[in-house]
Amino acid sequence: MDNFDEIWEENLRRNRLRDELEHFDPVSGEGCSGDRVEVGPEPWTEGRELVPREMLADPKYPSARDQLAWARLRCRHDFEYWAAKCCRIKDKNSRRTVPFILNRPQRRVVKLLEADRRAGRPMRMVILKARQWGGSTVVEMYMAWIQAVVATGCHAIVCGAEKTGTQVVVNLYSDMLEHYPEELWEGEKMPRLRTSRGILQLEGRDNRVYLAASTNPNAIRGVDASLVHLTEAAYWKATPGKDPWDTVRAIYCSVAMAPMTMVVMESTADGVGSFFHEEWLRAENGSSGKRAVFVAWHEIRAYSLPFAAREDAMELWRVMDGYERQLWEEAGLTLEQIHWYNRRRREMKDHSRMKSEFPSTPLEAFTSTSSNAFNPEKTEMLRRGCAEPLLIGEVVSQTGATTGPRCLSRLTFRPDTTGRLHVWELPEDGGSYVVAVDVGGLGDKSDWSVVAVVRRGATPRVVAQWRGHVDHDLLAWKGAMVASFYNNARLVFESNTLESHTDGEEAVYQQGALILHELYRHYRNLYRRRAPGGSRVARIPGFHTNRQTKQMIVTGLVAAVRDGGYVERCREACDELDFYERRPNGSYGARAGRHDDMLMTRAIALYVCREEATDESDPQLAAYLASWGDF
Repeated sequence: MDNFDEIWEENLRRNRLRDELEHFDPVSGEGCSGDRVEVGPEPWTEGRELVPREMLADPKYPSARDQLAWARLRCRHDFEYWAAKCCRIKDKNSRRTVPFILNRPQRRVVKLLEADRRAGRPMRMVILKARQWGGSTVVEMYMAWIQAVVATGCHAIVCGAEKTGTQVVVNLYSDMLEHYPEELWEGEKMPRLRTSRGILQLEGRDNRVYLAASTNPNAIRGVDASLVHLTEAAYWKATPGKDPWDTVRAIYCSVAMAPMTMVVMESTADGVGSFFHEEWLRAENGSSGKRAVFVAWHEIRAYSLPFAAREDAMELWRVMDGYERQLWEEAGLTLEQIHWYNRRRREMKDHSRMKSEFPSTPLEAFTSTSSNAFNPEKTEMLRRGCAEPLLIGEVVSQTGATTGPRCLSRLTFRPDTTGRLHVWELPEDGGSYVVAVDVGGLGDKSDWSVVAVVRRGATPRVVAQWRGHVDHDLLAWKGAMVASFYNNARLVFESNTLESHTDGEEAVYQQGALILHELYRHYRNLYRRRAPGGSRVARIPGFHTNRQTKQMIVTGLVAAVRDGGYVERCREACDELDFYERRPNGSYGARAGRHDDMLMTRAIALYVCREEATDESDPQLAAYLASWGDF
């Protein structure tokens, strides 16, 4: 066993550090947000106070020389002080009404909001929550502070999964006003909260709060709002004809991109592939313009369990498993925190449930679903290889042709910021490539057509991708142009969209299938499969996806993601992996409202890489592939 005396001393040090981090005094200003200046002690202050620097620039600062004027002035500039002095909330444990003293996660949220507000930036944030730390409360009370003290004519929207879920807002506002110190309210009379048809009117301040449900976006369309709180967004469900994005778009359009505006989306997680998961990923990678804030379980003060004796801590150390050792060694937790985690974990059916309820990382928060085809932790590792493209544009022929054999000659890459081809690597001399094409629809709401370029090798990697909506004949030649540009690459079309079937035996080729036959006359490195019921000589252009072949190529992609068997470059492709599920009947498919176009190009390209690499070099694997039939 390790030297427990050293471990115990380290644990004592960590507990002291944790106590220091928890130290917070909203009256003295210690631990509060923003740039602060020490003033006092003066007759009108409560000893020495650290106040926001901008408070000193307020025109009323020189005349605030009595305790009431000073407190009112500070309330206008210092949210943490206002919360402690003016705001009362119900304590979840004792159920008593107590002053709102911010805990550490709440202070972290406020620090970021205040940094943006004081800098004159729009406040935008996505919060991924562990449970029971008051995330919704701090957002609501921050909005209440702006409406009650800072600004007038500043309307708010609070939107939840159901309208009844916003009742907490009514309760918070009501409690705040019911216990508001009369002497600190700057108005001729105390305010009254009037409720009518889903609208809370803060009388005397010309401020309103609109209560809405995600299932009815039209109810708030056109509302002139400055403050928005989107609560428990992971549980917003799509309904016939309505998608959570409809609600978000309606709300976003009502909020100006201006100072003193705020949009905060918060939720606990509800598995990967959800609307909220997508928004979190966009915030986390910086593509949405919103701050990403994750609160882990161990940031919450209550999640710690003391030991009755030092020997109990020694026994915990002896039985800690690898994950709990990781919490000690990598996360830097105390033994008391791990003690709490160990006990609570025993109450759960399995560790994955514990991780989803009390996550240590954002990834753990989202891994609660068991229907995912791809392991979210492995997908996250794959995502680390993603990057912005080196070039954006199109492969074009200097002949000016876009179809026919002439379009395959004198090819060059033309940079164009509006182009559809994203390039991470240009073709290299001697490089071998596979180009997979998934054929989509023509309308804006149809599936996308995708052309993915994969560099062959011990670890294949995505090097380019075209994605858009285009006529199928143009897409066929576009794929051939990209394949020609990449060293006459093996070109594989997923041909289902281009074919129709009669009795399940023979394909009836309509215009789409004829396109591939015509293309083969001019681009010979086109992947072809054996015709059903035909000889091995009769081969049909394209890879046909049916239940058997789809199971095979998706299983191969699952293994590649799990084992680090290929390198991805496109973040949106990783998103599709997160949105892909194994259904109860054993089939695979994207979640409702999601696409799998990029995913299928990877699955097909990797299958062709394996198939053609092993046909000659690995007889055993070639025999295995042959046992599936010739596709």
